[in-house]
Amino acid sequence: MLQSLTTNLSAIAVTLHVLSAVIWVGGMFFAHFALRPAAASLLEPPLRLPLMSQVLARFFPWVWVAVVLLWATGLWRIFGSIGGMGNAAIYIHIMLTIAAVMTALFAYIFFRPFPGLKQAVAQGEFKQAGKHLATIRQLIHTNLWLGLITIIVATGGRMYLY
Repeated sequence: MLQSLTTNLSAIAVTLHVLSAVIWVGGMFFAHFALRPAAASLLEPPLRLPLMSQVLARFFPWVWVAVVLLWATGLWRIFGSIGGMGNAAIYIHIMLTIAAVMTALFAYIFFRPFPGLKQAVAQGEFKQAGKHLATIRQLIHTNLWLGLITIIVATGGRMYLY
């Protein structure tokens, strides 16, 4: 019975982990490669910047949930299933390191340029808002690539990185 419960909890943890990664990385991919270029080609700054500010305001709470779930489920799997970092394969160490960088970048985006973007948009200072959005875009681009690398490591790591 205990083995069955552990197996079920493991399955739930892996599922939540993967869904969280899909939401975060997929959202960044969509925003960077689909939404932003379409908005830039169709809308002038007085419309585009409020749109992007509101899109990020709706996306970032989901990212916070994803970040919390990724850390909780990842650490639970490391310490609950494989017996700690000493037993973890190198690909798990790589994923954990990239996760720390991604989390720090997201926290920086959320607490530094994002409030500036919202404030500049609210005050109609579109040049300043554009600068904040450019910073956010560059950092999201970096985080997107880190997320894609993490997915590659997560899916291929067992085969290539012991």
